[in-house]
Amino acid sequence: MEAAFRVGVGRDLRGADGLPVHDLGLELLEAEPGVSWEFMPDHAPVLSPAAVADYDAVMIWGAGGIDATTLAGADRLRLIARFGMGLDAIDLDACGERRVLVTVAPEAVRTAVPAGAMAFVLALAHRLPEKDRLVREGRWGDAFDHVGLGTTGRTIGVVGLGNIGASLLRLAEPFGFRLLGTDPHTHTRRHELPAALERVDLETLLRESDFVCITCPLTELTRDLIDAERLRLLAPHAYLINIARGGIVDSRAVAAAVRAGRLAGAALDVFEQEPIEPDHPLLELGDKVILSPHATAYTRAAFRSLGVSACESVLALAAGEMPRNPVNPEILDPAVRSD
Repeated sequence: MEAAFRVGVGRDLRGADGLPVHDLGLELLEAEPGVSWEFMPDHAPVLSPAAVADYDAVMIWGAGGIDATTLAGADRLRLIARFGMGLDAIDLDACGERRVLVTVAPEAVRTAVPAGAMAFVLALAHRLPEKDRLVREGRWGDAFDHVGLGTTGRTIGVVGLGNIGASLLRLAEPFGFRLLGTDPHTHTRRHELPAALERVDLETLLRESDFVCITCPLTELTRDLIDAERLRLLAPHAYLINIARGGIVDSRAVAAAVRAGRLAGAALDVFEQEPIEPDHPLLELGDKVILSPHATAYTRAAFRSLGVSACESVLALAAGEMPRNPVNPEILDPAVRSD
């Protein structure tokens, strides 16, 4: 690589000390003489044109949406490498028009996100938040009043059968669950689904599941998929887990259902607005709900894997090769595409 290939890294990954918040594998970029990287100057919900204008590639995490306005005049930009899988903040049509390749990093996501979801399921199945409170309040004698559902003979329903959903089902199978699954997107690629999985429609899944796990992407088809009306289909002893995107589930309707006793509880890692509003009714429900700041998948191994994947995408394109895991490979010249 003769000319310098400049890479901008999302500023939300910069710690107070000026260094990356975690090991992101950026030494891979530093080892290539033709590539340089720096933290981007802009940190906003939607990046400004000036934030990306000087880079051949940008690697972005949470903050840093990219739309047609961002790309206006960004003649140098050739790649957007996501630390993760979510694309709802990236205008793919605009990227296609500007011939900007977008890549994702599924390797860590397909491991860490399902593991986080399974942690939610087990914590709810055994009512761990409530038992923790009993110990702290010196109420050992009340343990018989907080017996969990457990997992054996229970039903787990997974909405979304892509990478995440398939991995979650495989994790759940050894715990003795009956496995139900549905997918709002009929084109979703199936990933090693357990033979014991029963494919059902969404309404049947909601009625028959003790634990409902949302793992599908946010699209126009899935926005507000789990609303107040569909929540009424769940049994009063059931739990809802959302590790996908906040816009799929009406979280205020979830709070109302829990408060009214129409839902036993919930575990949510994502919300329609992030950070969650300080007056959100979920915050008043105590240990009936488990809340996480879109971070159940945050592990050291996951950060490293996400970063390495993004760095490898950058290095591949800088060398004139097709990166792994492109979302819109059709925008590249046939000579670059390796398919």
